[in-house]
Amino acid sequence: MTSLSTGDPESIGGYTLLGRLGAGGMGVVYLGVSASGRQVAVKLVHGPHAQEEEFRTRFRQEIAAARRVSGAFTAPVVDADPDAERPWMATLYVPGLNLTEVVKQDGPLSLRELRALGLGLTEALRDIHRAGLVHRDLKPGNVLMTEDGPRVIDFGISRASDNQSLTTTGRMIGTPPFMSPEQLASPRDVTPASDVFSLGSLLVFAAVGTGPFDADSPYITGYQVAYGTPDLGGVPEALLGIVERCLDKDPAARPELTDIYRMLQALPESDAPGSPKTGKSGQSTRPRHRTASRNAATTSASAATVTGTGKRRRTRTLLTGLGAALAVTGLSIGVGVFVSDPKTTTAAENAASTRAAARAASLPDGWRPWQRELRYDVQGIPLDYGNPGCVTEGSALFCGGTGFTAARIDAASGRTLWRTGTRPQGAQPIGVRDGLVYMYEQPDDNTRRVVALDAGTGHRRWQRDINVAEPAILYDGGLLTMSPDSSSFVAYGPAGKELWRAPSLDEYCTPSVLGGAPYALCSAAREAGQAPVDLMKLAPGSLTETATLPKKAEALGAVGEQPLFLAPQTAKDVYESGYERPYNALLRVDLEAWEVRRIPLARPLTGAATLVDGVVYFVRSDGTVTAVSADSGKQLWQKVTDVESLSAPAVSTTYKRVYFANRFGRLLALDSRTGAEEWRTSALDDPGDKAQNYPPRVLLVKDALVAMAGDTAFSRSPNGPN
Repeated sequence: MTSLSTGDPESIGGYTLLGRLGAGGMGVVYLGVSASGRQVAVKLVHGPHAQEEEFRTRFRQEIAAARRVSGAFTAPVVDADPDAERPWMATLYVPGLNLTEVVKQDGPLSLRELRALGLGLTEALRDIHRAGLVHRDLKPGNVLMTEDGPRVIDFGISRASDNQSLTTTGRMIGTPPFMSPEQLASPRDVTPASDVFSLGSLLVFAAVGTGPFDADSPYITGYQVAYGTPDLGGVPEALLGIVERCLDKDPAARPELTDIYRMLQALPESDAPGSPKTGKSGQSTRPRHRTASRNAATTSASAATVTGTGKRRRTRTLLTGLGAALAVTGLSIGVGVFVSDPKTTTAAENAASTRAAARAASLPDGWRPWQRELRYDVQGIPLDYGNPGCVTEGSALFCGGTGFTAARIDAASGRTLWRTGTRPQGAQPIGVRDGLVYMYEQPDDNTRRVVALDAGTGHRRWQRDINVAEPAILYDGGLLTMSPDSSSFVAYGPAGKELWRAPSLDEYCTPSVLGGAPYALCSAAREAGQAPVDLMKLAPGSLTETATLPKKAEALGAVGEQPLFLAPQTAKDVYESGYERPYNALLRVDLEAWEVRRIPLARPLTGAATLVDGVVYFVRSDGTVTAVSADSGKQLWQKVTDVESLSAPAVSTTYKRVYFANRFGRLLALDSRTGAEEWRTSALDDPGDKAQNYPPRVLLVKDALVAMAGDTAFSRSPNGPN
């Protein structure tokens, strides 16, 4: 503890401050004392963060999460005020060093100490999981070592301290050396088994002094976590079997906490001298050697799986492919609506046009602003795709959410008309067309189906088995899928009849729809993104190569029936957090001339790209939006909005605006012709505990805005907050 500094308050919330315990990007932690003499750790948010509504929301979530956990091995919340001018939270003060400091100061723990540490952490995780939480950041710095056992702090929340640059953009939550493989690959899908993996890594650190996946850089560490063999040299033999099971790459194969507790209890309560495997402190005398890591560029984070045909298949589409284990947000292809051709107009013309458009606005009958949680309790272990959203046809709205697969929502009031399915949850419906809603169904890990529902009633019309890894996509003639064994592409009509089938290749191939036409995107590399991409035109019984694109190219859609791609400035594999790949050209495929026309951009651009009626919108994680002509590559406008984590755009021809939502429910409207900001709203008061982990979305139902923040859906007027 250090003395209070000039500018530090003397008291907070009635607690007299005695000194500083620490400081970070989020705020300052003080040692305080109540009138009764109880000591507390008071976390006070930095002033600039206190002005951010999104930050206050995250802080409320932290408080709510911590209050749900109580146990002998956690530090309970005793008081808090998230609505104060500078929000604060007080937890019971736990004197002691954290595990990192203890190991640095005294060296690795003895076997007896490891047993006590493991038992305490297992009990703490049990309490956290019973509260319905996943910690997601169990690391040595979050374990306080006290005389009566370890205490776990920071309960699986989206903090804005060391990880602020990650959590505010939705990239990841956690610390790479102690994260689980699934946390790196799909952070929205983590289960309590992720904490078990972290527990295994933490026990190795406590036993040896280094983690089982430590490397020279965080992205190599992340690669080791996802694909490497843990270095367990030096772990006491008695503990070895426990950590090996905890560090299984398959979450389902990891032991339950009750089993871990039982195995730890069986360890000796004292350090046995003279053991051939351990010295007097219970540590191995063997030096630890780490085999040279494979170059992180040799394998994409979109891992391969083995199908029934023996072909290696990745678990994500070829071109989006996650990009990197630690760069969860690279460039994602959004779904937009309709946009008018950009024109150079005067401010007066713009204003007049907007006024005329407002008079022509069309809303669902009886529409009024609404907000609904799309959440229902279900039994069993959920399969969460972590990608909820809504689709629309006319004035009908169909959404996915927590605890169900698809529901019809009244776009005028937000009322649920029907809902169906429980596995998967958190999944946007595939699409809606001609009175049918298409959704996924995955009864087990080896079976996946596409299901067609009656849009009016939600009744099942037909279902077909499809590939567990590849998407089903609506095209102009039907629904494009890949067969369960990956041997062929299969198209179905609205009645569920197979329309045609085309063979796949013995390499990476994934279905794609560009400009309403069915294609396959194939690569001869053993891993996604490691070789050029062949664009293959699909037809009954055949697939024909039409163009070859550079590796790491991204499919955008089509302009004038010509497929459009983004060309990367560099094809290097980068696993670094916060990295956004720059793109320096558009690639337009002329199907008649069998050639690819390169359209240079004025300068390299980064961000999530969405093609909407001849305009490509690049949306960066920091809120910068750039509009580019798909015909010429010319930049039309750029706007720095300072609203982080924006959705893909929805563009209105009626209002000549481009709309965005962010993950905390803030809406933003820009002029689609100039990029000028027209209005923005405040964030939702309480978007729910899924807001940090789910991507935001916005779409138009007629002219009404419908957005999703987490599993909360809401509708607002296109005229903005006034």
